[in-house]
Amino acid sequence: MERLLEGRVVLVTGATNGIGKVTARELARAGARTLLVARDLARGEATAREIREATGAPVEVLAADLSVREQVRKLAGEVRARTGRLDLLVNNAGAIFARRELSADGVEMTLALNHLAYFLLAGELLPLMAGRPDARIVNVSSMAHASGVIDFDDLQGERSYGMWKAYAQSKLANVLFTRELARRAAPLGVASNAVHPGAVASGFGRNRPGFFHRLVALGAPLLASPERGARTTLHVATSPALRGVTGRYFSSSRERQPSRAARDEDTAVRLWQISETMTQPTTRLPTP
Repeated sequence: MERLLEGRVVLVTGATNGIGKVTARELARAGARTLLVARDLARGEATAREIREATGAPVEVLAADLSVREQVRKLAGEVRARTGRLDLLVNNAGAIFARRELSADGVEMTLALNHLAYFLLAGELLPLMAGRPDARIVNVSSMAHASGVIDFDDLQGERSYGMWKAYAQSKLANVLFTRELARRAAPLGVASNAVHPGAVASGFGRNRPGFFHRLVALGAPLLASPERGARTTLHVATSPALRGVTGRYFSSSRERQPSRAARDEDTAVRLWQISETMTQPTTRLPTP
């Protein structure tokens, strides 16, 4: 990759394995000052050393459990203190939960980690991105969004929880959030796009016990490499041809039309309002 990001500051969540690790490495190789977010600081430092050795680029680690609101806010504060600016945010961290679990804030974990963390972190970092030349937010979603439904009557699966139902809902939320953020952040000059990385052999799902873990392990040989999976994220994050492109959904490095549900503006606005209530962000963007 050309040094397209020389002098720019980027932040990647979920950067210690799989797609996130490859994304961070290649952004560093492109010349960026790269900030990695890791729940486990020791693991994050090991990843940063590996990337530094491979690229010779400056790589730093910030520790945060993104399912916890106060840790997301603290993370944003640390970014402000270290850099005072941000050019690219890649919201990549995510997980799937076989059983219903709650975050430290009492929120269902799939919703907390896969959607609300994206929402809150982007909002807290927007002031650092506003007015930056070609500032971009890339939200890693999935083609699973096409089978998702935003169940406003049971958003946290209290009445009926299903692993895939919760995951697909969160991935649909990613696309809805991306499109609504694009509308609201346009006056700030910040682009917001979503990507489907493909079916990738990574650490995803390996921490889940039982049948799902065995299914992921069994299917791993048939899946794409993390290097291939990161291509779309990297394309959307760095391509000069996408400067000013916002509110879109990409797969295989090409723009695709997301599901009809993902294009429902009323649902996007309602989800945004609920997400604000649940996270209480410092930055509140008005409806355009």
